[in-house]
Amino acid sequence: MTSLFTDYCKFYNSILSEVQETQEQAIIKGARLISEAIMNGGRFYVFGSGHSHMIAEEIYNRAGGLALVTAILPPELMLHERPNKSTYLERIEGLSKSYLHLHQVTNKDVIMIISNSGRNTVPVEMAIESRNIGAKIIAMTSMKHSQKVTSRHKSGKKLYEYADVVLDNGAPVGDAGFQIANSGIYSGATSDSIGCFLAQALIVETLHLLVQQGFEPPVFKSSNVDGADLYNDKIFNEYVKW
Repeated sequence: MTSLFTDYCKFYNSILSEVQETQEQAIIKGARLISEAIMNGGRFYVFGSGHSHMIAEEIYNRAGGLALVTAILPPELMLHERPNKSTYLERIEGLSKSYLHLHQVTNKDVIMIISNSGRNTVPVEMAIESRNIGAKIIAMTSMKHSQKVTSRHKSGKKLYEYADVVLDNGAPVGDAGFQIANSGIYSGATSDSIGCFLAQALIVETLHLLVQQGFEPPVFKSSNVDGADLYNDKIFNEYVKW
């Protein structure tokens, strides 16, 4: 029996290579927005529903993570309560304004909104309401997918159309773009894992810019390194915002 491992690696690496070749300027531009916000007393918020929430968690309160990142993670839009709950709820109007209010997002802040399709009501509305507040917006999405579908928001627009910076994860339409041999089955979705890579690249670039400007960013250490708990607790108490 043959294995598809090598073929899948080639498929995955082709998307990663495309992202590497096309997204550097967007990463730099996004990092500039974030570093400027932080230098002016602002924060970096991240939001995603469904599987996209994993990307928000990836850069929140973890080893090497910037303590000025706040993840907006409403449990009703995650997957642990009921698998398809977030699918239906992210099509409901009125939720995003409440989330932004609860997290006290202001015009000093930057928010990254993550949605592979960029078509559903909640992420589009999150961008609209963030813009109304005056916050800068980074959208992480698949342009291949988003440009092939219609919006489910009443504006008729999709997430990327409201963004100051667009990070394209390179995912194919439908995300699961790897065909299982001798079948009509497609699997091997890439949007979240490559999205996590882009999110980490954004943090690395932001930290680089802050250090260049003489700002010492608060960065967590792994809690599994000896002596890190005391260090992290001090940062947590000073900088972490729920």
